[in-house]
Amino acid sequence: MDIGVSLLLLVMLCIPLLLISLWIRIDSAGPAFFRQTRVGWQGREFKILKFRTMRVVATANGSPLTVGADARITCAGRFLRRFKLDELPQLLNVMRGEMSLVGPRPEVPRYVAYYPPDVRDVVLSVRPGITDLASIEFRHESDLLGASKDPEKTYLEDILPIKLRYYVDYVRTRSILLDVKIVLKTLAAVFSPK
Repeated sequence: MDIGVSLLLLVMLCIPLLLISLWIRIDSAGPAFFRQTRVGWQGREFKILKFRTMRVVATANGSPLTVGADARITCAGRFLRRFKLDELPQLLNVMRGEMSLVGPRPEVPRYVAYYPPDVRDVVLSVRPGITDLASIEFRHESDLLGASKDPEKTYLEDILPIKLRYYVDYVRTRSILLDVKIVLKTLAAVFSPK
């Protein structure tokens, strides 16, 4: 189902994806895509694909966390992040079998190292997803981190434990019906004026 739906979406969105790629290249110097190592199914590392939303030097040298009105974000990047369009290239990760449409969001190895061992085993027992309930709950995560004096500490101590609870709950109760609900909630959250 993941492969069929992602293939259909890639075909339907090929023109918008091309236009977004051109906009990114025009807006700032550098490639249209951003690749980053994430930890996926059974602890296997893979390169996640996103549309680049930051300046190239910033993405190479900056923190893995985006904090508040991050000065590294480009003009095009602000729009893409607002509507989660930067995540669309992950349909290719789904096609390659590295991700699913719905599932726990894949983390960078640096933060997976903080997962408790029993939680890590559960979370990494399924393929990571493009969206999940934690992504909806923390869709304004950068604003929360921007209000913190120590963003990484806030992420590790306050946000990550809640995300992990969402991930474990998803793995233990997952179903096609739940996936459909999560996709609909994601669309509602992205296009909500609030």
